[in-house]
Amino acid sequence: MNRREFVKNSSITAAAATVLPSNSLFASTGADKIKVAMIGVGLRGQNHLNLLLKRSDVDLVAICDIDDRMLSSAKAMIAKSGKPMPKIFTGDDYAWKKMLETTKGLKAVVISTPWEWHKEMIIKSMESGLKYIATEVILGITLQDHWDVVQAAEKHDAHVMMLENVCYRRDVLAALNMVRQGVFGEILHLQGGYQHDLREVKFNDGVKPYGGGVEFNEKGFSEAKWRTNHSVHRNGDLYPTHGIGPVANCININRGNKFLKLNSFATKSRGLHNYIVEKGGENHPNAKINFRLGDIVTTTIDCANGETIILQHDTNLPRPYSLGFRVQGTKGLWMDVNKSIYVEGVSKPHQWDGQDKWLAKYDHPLWKKYGSDAEGAGHGGMDFFVIHAFIEAAKRNEPTPMDVYDAAAWSAITPLSEQSIEMGNETVDFPDFTSGKWMSRKPIFALNDDY
Repeated sequence: MNRREFVKNSSITAAAATVLPSNSLFASTGADKIKVAMIGVGLRGQNHLNLLLKRSDVDLVAICDIDDRMLSSAKAMIAKSGKPMPKIFTGDDYAWKKMLETTKGLKAVVISTPWEWHKEMIIKSMESGLKYIATEVILGITLQDHWDVVQAAEKHDAHVMMLENVCYRRDVLAALNMVRQGVFGEILHLQGGYQHDLREVKFNDGVKPYGGGVEFNEKGFSEAKWRTNHSVHRNGDLYPTHGIGPVANCININRGNKFLKLNSFATKSRGLHNYIVEKGGENHPNAKINFRLGDIVTTTIDCANGETIILQHDTNLPRPYSLGFRVQGTKGLWMDVNKSIYVEGVSKPHQWDGQDKWLAKYDHPLWKKYGSDAEGAGHGGMDFFVIHAFIEAAKRNEPTPMDVYDAAAWSAITPLSEQSIEMGNETVDFPDFTSGKWMSRKPIFALNDDY
């Protein structure tokens, strides 16, 4: 069987699995309640905290953060929930290590900290005996960081799940359902990205949170304390996983398919400087900073099964939010920018269909089952699903639906894109973090009707 036939047959098998009766794929064999700790309870961490506090199967026993303002906010949320107050770890940059070393009976940890801390915290969690680690994107900074996490997970037989919530977006899961049922035919090309005006996030003094400051680093608030600095020193796709995760699932990356090669191009950098001048004036100290990050970074990826992928990172210019998804096959395509679908032989020739009727018809079973539970959860309900999947896997002692190989492949686009741009836009080889296992691994994402 050649590679193309293997992937096609794997997809058919996976699609067939979705119609099995409820609970036929997995039976709940784990504990009814697990002990969970959190590293980082800032604005993003508090989204996860809110969801964990609502679960009767989670015993939140410890939290760690070094920001008094965020800790106070988190403690108020816990008190309001009526749940017991977990042990608080704070005081220095490495208080999280003490938490991991001294908290007994932990089953899982949720990490929501600045990117540069993720690798160290993930590996230390595994070394402390934890088998389930959930981390906010991204996995690491350097390519070696990604290899270090993968090799540690293999050594400790641990499950590392990146909390890539967009994989659970309702339209994304419906489109995946359509792919698996062959509506678009054989998939040839996909697009995605992170196209989101973040200037008010990257510059903020905290006086008016997310309201137009021009300060960052120590003078900044929340993400402005650390995220903006990456734009000063780095040039690449700094945030690829929202775009790549959903489309990777459509073509079974790491499970019958793999990324082969990548190249990236970056425009000149103007957006952040112009924003500072507009808001703070030409004489503001930050107006003298030379930002390396190109305003728009475009990355092309070639895949083993013959598909191509285009990703775009665009966070420093005025624009509406869009992840720019496009899933295209031999029979039609979906594009989220114009919220439209075209299927040959069904749609009127050369005319788009509004996506609503299609997405309703192919609404994913997970959304049908848990849609009401997800109401009010962050990011349109996506946050509920990603936390739910992680906790259910930990309870049942089963693999997480997105694993360390997915996390590494999706996140490694950042250092690889930096490398390509630095080398004059050369095409670079994409590492195989599975070490060949991709050829025999089967798709599992969103095929369990429980999570």
